[in-house]
Formats: sequence, C-alpha cells, structure tokens
Amino acid sequence: ENKAHSDAVPGDAPTTEGGKRTDLLPGFLDSKSGKARDTVTSPADSRAQSASLPSSVSQYAIIVNPVQKQNPLVRHIRNVPWQLGDVVPDFVLGRTTCAMFLSVKYHSLHPNYIHERLKQLGKQYELRVLLVLVDVSESQGVLQELAIIGLLADCTLMVSWSYEEAGRYLETYKAYENKPPDSLMERVDSDFSSRAVECLTTVKRVSKTDVATLMNTFKRMDSIVAASRQDLALCPGLGPQKAQRLHDAFHEPFRKKERKD
Repeated sequence: ENKAHSDAVPGDAPTTEGGKRTDLLPGFLDSKSGKARDTVTSPADSRAQSASLPSSVSQYAIIVNPVQKQNPLVRHIRNVPWQLGDVVPDFVLGRTTCAMFLSVKYHSLHPNYIHERLKQLGKQYELRVLLVLVDVSESQGVLQELAIIGLLADCTLMVSWSYEEAGRYLETYKAYENKPPDSLMERVDSDFSSRAVECLTTVKRVSKTDVATLMNTFKRMDSIVAASRQDLALCPGLGPQKAQRLHDAFHEPFRKKERKD
C-alpha cells in the first residue's frame, strides 16, 4: 500500500512568476533563452491530442504530459512509442508507474515547483520516479535536498547527466513493465565449479585461474577453507599476499569488534 501522503511534501500555495503558475511549468529550461518554456496545454486540448491516437497504442506507450512536449528528453524516447495525454505526472510508464522530471538548474531557480507537483500527484501510483537531470557543475547539495524530498514523497530518485540518458531510463521502465522479477536478476550457473569461481573471486586479486589451481590442489571447498596460509601460498601463481587475503576472508569475523578506549 502506498504510504505517501500529499502533506508529506512541504510547499506553499502555487507561486507565480510573470502571471504564470510555476507549478504548471515543465521542470526544464529552454536551451536558448534559459527560461522556463510556456507549454501549458489545457486539459481539453490534451484530451483532443490523445484522442487522435489509436486507443490500442496506450497500453504499449509512454503517456507524456503536454507540458513536457518541448522537453528535449522526449526526442530520445525512440525504442518505445509515446503519446500525449491528460495525466497528472510528467510521464506515465505503466498502470502503476509514473515519473516526474526535474533539472537541477530549474530547481535552483524554482525551488517550490517540485513540491507543488508532488502535492498534485498525491497518493497516485505505486512506483513514483523522480527523474533528475544534472545540468550544472556543482550539484551535490541540490541532489541531497532532492533525495530527502523523494524520500518524504515515496519517490525513487533517478539521476541522469544527459537528456539521452534520462530517455533511456524511461524506456527501460516501460520495457520492463510486465517482466517478471527474475528477468532483472543476475544469472548464476548452478554447477559447483561456477559457484566456487563466483565465491572465491570476490577476494581481491584472486582470479579464475587461481580458483582452478586451488580446486586442483585441494579438491574440496572445505579443504581450501581449512588450509593454512603456508599451504595456500604453495599453490602455483598464488603467492603469500593472495594466500593471506584468502586465509583472512575465511577466518576473520564478519563484524569487527569496536575498540574500547
């Protein structure tokens, strides 16, 4: 159950700039003028634009809020279809998934914008992505602030460094909308040799060749674990440093004891 509340994201009443509500601006700046694009479309217009497309496309397409029509990101949505629609989020990626877009530079100029947009979103959608474009040289402080905002609003923060990368994130969310969880999981071979290689190569500088040497020498995994540093170092190509690291990995406690002053 989505536990996000509309009052979880602080914000004042919609602010205005030059007579325009900043909560209706698109979250990005015009690349030439450096100003927020005035691309607000009335709900009636957006419904007409969406209705001109075949209804069968909707379930396979990313639905784009009309205010994002001029966003350069949209040009990079190439591998899945998209269409305009009368939706609250900037992008609807599935029945339970949406995304809100924001550039760091825009947030610096309009800090109340994202608060108002998230208030409008309310409790809608189970997976809510806050897609942030880093378009300034110093962004650490702003990203920390947006991470807190995302946490309070029950949003997943995704950070991109180009419009193309941001577009790929949206494409991926849409493409994997109906995929089972195991399609995202790492595929690991089930045979013993592969599992042994996966385990032992997590030790620094231990290679697959080293694992093959260890298995040929000791035959069993428990024999490798029980071997002394000296026995491990005698394996061809291993040497004292790798032997020390392996022995420490097997015998040091998982949690180090805190020092008492």
